[in-house]
Amino acid sequence: MPQKQALALFLVALLVVNTVAESPYRFFEWNVTYGTIWPLGLPQKGILINGQFPGPDIHSVTNDNVIINVFNNLDDPFLLSWNGIQNRRNSFEDGVWGTTCPIPPGKNFTYILQVKDQIGSFYYFPSTAFHKAAGGFGGFRILSRPGIPVPFDEPAGDFTVLIGDWYKSNHTYLKSILDRNHKLPFVDAIHINGIGPQGPNRASFTVDQGKTYRLRISNVGLEHSLNFRIEGHKMKLVEVEGTHTMQETYSSLDVHVGQSYSVLITADQTPKDYYIVVSNRFSSILLTTTGVLHYSSSNQEFTGPPPGGPTSEIGWSLNQARSIRTNLTASGPRPNPQGSYHYGMINTTRTIRLANSAGQVNGKQRYAINSVSFVPTDTPLKLADYFKIGGFTPGNIPDAPPGGGIHLDTSVLQTDYRTFIEIVFENKEGIVQSWHLNGYAFWVVGMDGGKWSPASRAQYNLRDAVSRITTQVRLKERRNKI
Repeated sequence: MPQKQALALFLVALLVVNTVAESPYRFFEWNVTYGTIWPLGLPQKGILINGQFPGPDIHSVTNDNVIINVFNNLDDPFLLSWNGIQNRRNSFEDGVWGTTCPIPPGKNFTYILQVKDQIGSFYYFPSTAFHKAAGGFGGFRILSRPGIPVPFDEPAGDFTVLIGDWYKSNHTYLKSILDRNHKLPFVDAIHINGIGPQGPNRASFTVDQGKTYRLRISNVGLEHSLNFRIEGHKMKLVEVEGTHTMQETYSSLDVHVGQSYSVLITADQTPKDYYIVVSNRFSSILLTTTGVLHYSSSNQEFTGPPPGGPTSEIGWSLNQARSIRTNLTASGPRPNPQGSYHYGMINTTRTIRLANSAGQVNGKQRYAINSVSFVPTDTPLKLADYFKIGGFTPGNIPDAPPGGGIHLDTSVLQTDYRTFIEIVFENKEGIVQSWHLNGYAFWVVGMDGGKWSPASRAQYNLRDAVSRITTQVRLKERRNKI
C-alpha cells in the first residue's frame, strides 16, 4: 500500500511539473477575404483578415505557442509568411513557397508556431501571387516573460506602425505586368498603417504630455527604402528584430523593405499636433506621406510644412546602419546578457557569396541569385524531401557568383546542420536590395562598397554587431554576415 501511494504521489507530481513547464497557448481564427479598401482615397480591391486592413496584430510572450487557423475565402491559393519567427524544427510552417503549401480557395490551414527564445518586433505578410500588394499584412510582437529584465522602463503605450509603398492598381493587374515580361512602374504613394496621402484621414497616434511611448516600425512595402521621422521629437532606438540595441538617438531612421525597429519617443514638446513623416529614399522621384502625433490635451492642428528628410544620401544611410549595435549587457529572451554569446569567436567553416541579378529568360523578366532563377516544384521542397519524391537537386547554387547569364532551376542551397557559415551579399543592381533569411537571425558584421575579398574580414565588427533577420544591401555594395 505505501508503494502504491508513493507511486501515485510521484505521478501526480510529474503531472504538475509537466503542466507548469508547458508554455501558454494563444489561439487565433482568421478569415481571409477580399474587400474594398481606400488607402489612396479611391476604392481598391484589398485583402482583409477578419475584415481588417491592415490585419490584426498578434501579441505574444517569449516561448508562447501561437496557433492560427486561417480560412482562405479568396478565389486563389493564399499563403502567409511570419517575418522573423524562427520556426525551430518546424520550418514547414514558415509560409513561403518551397516549404509550405498555399491554402486552396475555400479551405483552411492551422499554423502552429512557437516563439521559442524570441522577443521583439516583427510582422506577417502574404508571400505568393503578389497578394502583398493588396494587404493581408499585420504586426507580430513578442514580449519578454515576466521577471526578465528589459533595458528600459515600460512605456505608457505601444504602437504598431506599418509603412510601405503602394500602387493604385490592383494586385492582379500588377502581377499581369510581370507576367507580360515587364518591370513594374514606379509606385504611386506611401502609406502608414494602410492610409496614404490621399486617404480620407491620416494615421494618428494619441499621446499624453510627458509620457514615453514605444513605436514598432516595420517596412511592409514592395520595393522602396523609407525614411521615418517625427516633427520636433527624437527617437531612441531600443530594439531591432529581436535584439536590444545600444540606445542611440536619431532624428530620422531609414527602414528598408522587410526591416523592423522599436523606438521610444517622449511627448516632451508643446501640446499640439505634430507631423509623422515617411518618405522614400534613393530616388529622383520623391514621395511623402504624413501621419499625426496628437497630444491628448490639445486641439491645435499642424502649423507649417512637414519636416524634410534625407533623399539620396547613401553615405548617411550607411553610417546610420553602422551605428546600430547590440546592447551587450541587456537581457534578451533569457535573463543572461546578450553579450554572453561571443559570436566573434566562432570558427566559420564555409564562405558563401550570393549576388542578385535581373534579366530576361525566354522573353520573360526574371530575377536570380548566383545566376539561378527559382522555379517552384509541384510539391513544396520540404514535403518532397520528406517523402523522397525528388524533383530538385540540393546544392545547385554555386558558392560564388559564376558570371554569365541567368538560367532556370529549382535552386536549393545546401549547408550542414549546426555549422557556422559566412555569407557575403553582393548587389550590382541599381536599386537597394533587401536580403532576408527566413527562419534565421544573423550578425551583420560588415558593410562597404567595392568587391569583397578575404582581406575585408579585418574590418568586421566581431564584438557587438546587431543580430537581425533582414538587411539592406545598397546599390553597387557588398554586405558581409555570419
